[in-house]
Amino acid sequence: MSEEADAPPRVVIVGAGFGGLSAARALAGASVDVLLIDRQNYHVFQPLLYEVATAGLGPDDIAQPVRTIMRGARNVRFRMAGVVGIDPAAREVITDAGVIAYDYLIIAAGSAVNDFGIPSVRQHATGLKDIDDATAIRNRVLRAFERAGLAKDEHELLRLMTVVVVGGGPTGVEMAGALAELKRHILPRDYPELPLERARVILLEATPEVLGAMPPRLRRAAERHLRALGVEVRTGAVVANIEPDCVVLQSGDRIEAATIVWVAGVRAAELADRIPVERGSGGRVCVLPTLQLPGHPTTFVVGDMALAEGGDGRPLPMLAPVAMQQGRHAARGILQMTRGQTPAPFRYRDRGTMATIGRSRAVAHVFGLQVSGAIAWWMWLALHLVQIIGFRNRLIVLVNWAWNYLRYDRANRVVTHVNDLEAP
Repeated sequence: MSEEADAPPRVVIVGAGFGGLSAARALAGASVDVLLIDRQNYHVFQPLLYEVATAGLGPDDIAQPVRTIMRGARNVRFRMAGVVGIDPAAREVITDAGVIAYDYLIIAAGSAVNDFGIPSVRQHATGLKDIDDATAIRNRVLRAFERAGLAKDEHELLRLMTVVVVGGGPTGVEMAGALAELKRHILPRDYPELPLERARVILLEATPEVLGAMPPRLRRAAERHLRALGVEVRTGAVVANIEPDCVVLQSGDRIEAATIVWVAGVRAAELADRIPVERGSGGRVCVLPTLQLPGHPTTFVVGDMALAEGGDGRPLPMLAPVAMQQGRHAARGILQMTRGQTPAPFRYRDRGTMATIGRSRAVAHVFGLQVSGAIAWWMWLALHLVQIIGFRNRLIVLVNWAWNYLRYDRANRVVTHVNDLEAP
C-alpha cells in the first residue's frame, strides 16, 4: 500500500508498449500517482519493425523516449528498470532496482518469441520483437550479400543470397514482401556483380494458407501478391529444427540460408511465468472479464499477456489495437475503483486487420469490408502514419516512404556492429 494514508493512490504500470502507454495516457491528470516501468527507456512502434529490418527506416524513426511522450503528465513518472517478479498478495513489484509497492497495478509486459519447443530457434534464427532484433536482421542480410561477392563456390553463393522467413502471419508476409522488393529494386544497383536473379526469399507457413486470421479471399490475394514479387511461398511447411544456416522441415526437406527470420508466433512475456496465477495457451495470464487478476482485484493484466475472451468466446488476438483498448479500459477500471465503483467488463471493438505486401500491394479487412491492392495499401499507409507517436517521427517516416516510392530506394543500408556478426 502507499506509504502515506492521505497520498493519492499509487498506480504502477509494468511495460511501456501499446497497452501500458495507453493506460498511462488515460491516467494522465487524474488524482492518482502513476509510475511507469520498462527495461527500455523508449516506446517502439512495433508494426514498422520490419521496415527497419529491411533498411526502409532507421531505428530512431519508429522509437520515442517514454519521458518525452509523458512529459506533459505531471502525475506520471517513469523508471527504467527490469521487472523480475510480481507479488499480488503483498502488492509489490520486484525489479532489478528494488521493490516497489502499489495500490493498483497494470501488467502490460507484452510478448516474447514463441519457439514452439524448438530450442535451436533462439540459437540460429532471429525474432522480430524490438529494435535490436530489427537491426540484427538488417545487418545479417546486408552482410550476407557483402560476403556473397567473395563466395568460393556456387553452393556458398546461393546460401548467402537466400533468406527464409518462418511464419505467414501479418509480420511474416510484410517482411517477405519487403525483402523481395529489396532484392528486386535496390540490391541489383548495389551489387551489379552478383547474379541476384538467383537470390531467394522463402516464406514458410505451417498452416494451409498465409494470413490465417483473414477471410479466405484476402488470404489468396496476399499469396498472389507475394508470388508476383518473387517470394517462394510454401504452406503446410512445418519446421522441425533450425540448424546453423539451415531450416529443417518435418517433411525432411532442408533449406540452406544465411538469414533465418522467425516470426512464427508469440507467447506471453517471461514475466507471466513468474506470477503465481493460472495461465492458459501461450503462457497468457487468465483474467476476469474486467481484466482483473482472479483473487486480486487491484491487479489488472492487459495486452499480449492477458488471456481475455471476445464476444465469440474465443481468446482475443495478440494485436496492438487489443492492447491499446485494454490499457485504456484498465485505467478507467482503476479510476472507478477509487470512487468505490465496480469496473465494467471489457468489450473489444474490432475495427479490422490489414497487411502490406510491398509497393502498392496490401490486403485489408476493415469494418466488414474486404479490400486488396493499391487501395488497401494507401489505407495501410494512412493508418500507420497516424498511429506513430510524435510529429518528428511521422514526418521522417513520411519522407522516407515518399523517397522509397519515388526513387525505389531504401536509404538505411548501413551495416553496424560488424565485429559482433558471425560470418554467414
